[in-house]
Amino acid sequence: MTIVKHWKSSNSRQWRKLSYLNRHSPYFVTIAIAALLGTFLDFYYVSNGYYEFPIRPFPEVFSVNIGFTFFILPFMTWLYLLLMKKINKIERLIVILMICFLVPLGEMISEKFGFFSHANTWNHSSSFIGYFLYLIIIWKLFQSLNKSRDL
Repeated sequence: MTIVKHWKSSNSRQWRKLSYLNRHSPYFVTIAIAALLGTFLDFYYVSNGYYEFPIRPFPEVFSVNIGFTFFILPFMTWLYLLLMKKINKIERLIVILMICFLVPLGEMISEKFGFFSHANTWNHSSSFIGYFLYLIIIWKLFQSLNKSRDL
């Protein structure tokens, strides 16, 4: 009898772990893709001379700021997804627009501290448009992962 009870208890724990992963996997997958996409976009813009990161971790190895793309961007993506899941469509659009207005401001502040520098041809409105598209893509990916999980 105790063997069966132990088996059920073990099975129950296993099921809870799988349930936890299933419930949170859309977050993990979306955040991982967001970080990779951000890294590839940064690499493209850096290698084409649009901007650079003068102060970054491991500058001799990475031309992009991996501190941003692997730590700050995933954390901010997680917060973004949590917020977006709780609000309606109009509020989502407002949040996306607010973020997109704040990104160029964040870039200008980063430039003052030496973390970021742009080529003379760079226009901060490009960041607004780029982040607008990026945030919509990330949200749509998250939604589609949630829908496919629920099927």
